[in-house]
Amino acid sequence: MSESAVVVGASGSFGQAIVDRLVRRGLDVVAVARTESALAALCRRYPGVRACVADIGRDEASTLIREQLRGSVRIVVHGPGVPVAGGVDQVPTAAVSEAVNLKVNGFLRLVRAVDDRLLERSRLVAIGGHYGFEPTAYAATAGVANAALANLVRQLSWAYGRRRVTAHLIAPGPADTERLRKVAASRAQRSDTTVDAVLDDMRSESAINALTTPEQIAWAVGMLIDAEADALAGSTLMLDSGRRKGLP
Repeated sequence: MSESAVVVGASGSFGQAIVDRLVRRGLDVVAVARTESALAALCRRYPGVRACVADIGRDEASTLIREQLRGSVRIVVHGPGVPVAGGVDQVPTAAVSEAVNLKVNGFLRLVRAVDDRLLERSRLVAIGGHYGFEPTAYAATAGVANAALANLVRQLSWAYGRRRVTAHLIAPGPADTERLRKVAASRAQRSDTTVDAVLDDMRSESAINALTTPEQIAWAVGMLIDAEADALAGSTLMLDSGRRKGLP
């Protein structure tokens, strides 16, 4: 029986690129998302992928994911998007709580769903983000939730390390996706400018004047499957196109 991968947030820009990469690595992929129609479209492109309609923000998601598993699990990837709710001076506290629930509790729900299917060198991978390490006043939910997620990944690394199961955080910089454009639209409204101007400013914050791409995130996920990635246990992979200025 082939080894499995579970991808949460599979219908998003990052998720679709990751599913593509893992399918090409020969893994049996379970794609998890909240929207049935989006998953159906994904499964039409990748006939071997199994859809799991579940809200990772709810405890029953663990049961729904577990029911879709076949054999052992080589890798799980947790990448749900969080609501874009504005800057720290106006964000509703409920939106912050929802973001932490999706990112942090959601990752715990995913890990617990697959716990008894993990192998030596299985990978627990969460996609966080640049704003968890380089805070901005404009992305409160992403910043708080991703900072908490980084802490959780370190804890999981120690909890599962004795089983030779490693945990990893991928922290991309801004990527030109629908979600980023919503962030840019919110910032443009606050600053009385255009979305394109905001995106240009975001590019200028990169050492190479670039936005991160979903394909680059998928590359990192594929790399983590390799045995040599053991050395990255508990680490954060900063795929931010050179945005971070602070030292670790």
